Parts: sequence; C-alpha cells; structure tokens
Amino acid sequence: MDYRTPGKRKSLHARIVQELGMQIVSGAFVPGQRLPAEPTLCESYGVSRPVLREATRVLVAKGLVVSKPRVGSVVRARDEWHMLDPDVLVWTVKLLPEGAFFRSLLTVRQIIEPAAAALAAISATDEDIARIGAAYARMEDAKTADALLEPDLAFHRAIMTATHNDMLAYIGNMLSLALSESIRLTSRHPNTHALSLPRHKAIFTAISHRDALAARQASVVQLDNARADANSILGGAALEPEGPLSQ
Repeated sequence: MDYRTPGKRKSLHARIVQELGMQIVSGAFVPGQRLPAEPTLCESYGVSRPVLREATRVLVAKGLVVSKPRVGSVVRARDEWHMLDPDVLVWTVKLLPEGAFFRSLLTVRQIIEPAAAALAAISATDEDIARIGAAYARMEDAKTADALLEPDLAFHRAIMTATHNDMLAYIGNMLSLALSESIRLTSRHPNTHALSLPRHKAIFTAISHRDALAARQASVVQLDNARADANSILGGAALEPEGPLSQ
C-alpha cells in the first residue's frame, strides 16, 4: 500500500471520517473552529444522525475534535492530535511535503533509536538477540528494495522489544507505519541495499556484544547516513536537522 495516496473508504461512515479528518489535517478546518452543524453534514453526506455521530466519535478518539454540548464538534489544537494514530499519520503523510515529513520523523528517531539500541545491548536476552539477527539475515537475503522493507522494519521493532521497556516497545509499534515511509524514501537511493546492510550490521554486532556505547553510536551513524541518503534524493534544504540536533 502507498500511504501517501490512501484509497477511498468503502462505507459511508469510513468515508466521512476520512474526508473530515483530511480536511482538519490540511487546515481547511483550523483549531478552535466548529465543524459544520449536524444537519448540514447529514444532508451533505446523505446519512442519518446516528451514522454521523459515530463518525464524529472516531474523530474524537483520534484527538482531532472535541464534542461540546450545545456547541458541536470543535477542532482541537494540533499538539493534541494523536499523530501516531494510523489514519492521522496517513493523512499527514499525504498532505505534507516529503522532506517535511522525513525531517520530523528523523528527529523523533534520533531521540529514541540510539537510546533504545543502547538499552537493548544491556537488556536483551539471547532470544532477543537471535530475533534481531534473524531480521538482519532476512535483510541480507532481500533481492530488491521492496523486499528489504519488511525485514528492516522487523529489525527495528526487535530492538525496541529487546529493551524490555513496554512503553518503548509500544512506541516502536506505533512508529512502524511512519518508519515504513522513511525506509521507502531512502530505498529510492540507487545503492540502498549495499549502504544499508553494514550500518544495520554494526548495530546488531554491538547489541550482540552487549556494548551499549557502541550500539548507541552505530544507531547515530545509521540515522546520520539515512539523512544523507534522503538529502541526495530530495535535496538538502528541506532536511536540515531541527533544533539542538543541528548544532
């Protein structure tokens, strides 16, 4: 599936969620603004109030709107949206320029992944290390960039699991969709396979040797190189690091 071009939803309920959600994410409805009144939306979509209200409840659950008595549905501030919700993330990916999305995601990865790799080096069981190694072996066996995607994701998820920190493991799972977009972008580099393998092997080797400092550094290097790969694809201006990471 190409997450930058989500398909049309089949049910009316799902279509309402998608269309209103994308309008909110795009800025057509701004934070603090009320969505159109229920009768207006019911007429526009040709649905009953129960169907519309169920769609509104989904938007509430995604953090996009809040329902207020006698007021209706009001768009919430952007920092209150559930950005790792699969739908919200897909809509954001579709509407943001690739460079802006990649820059935001890479900043998150640079904060989380080196620390997770270091913790995995300390906390991983033999089974965890075997799982990371198996994912790396499947990366080696991949013949195409598309075939590399799934084992690459499995590699990073296995590291998060190996931290034995439930919150980090959860974050790893939630980031999977966003990470797949990042990998799809860098896989457009003509030498993606040859470049990716030694970087990931360095992380795996450090974790298997229980060397937290080396694992952290290998992860930092891998992410720095991912930024360089993206720069060569999209151009550097949109991909300068944010905030303190640029210093």
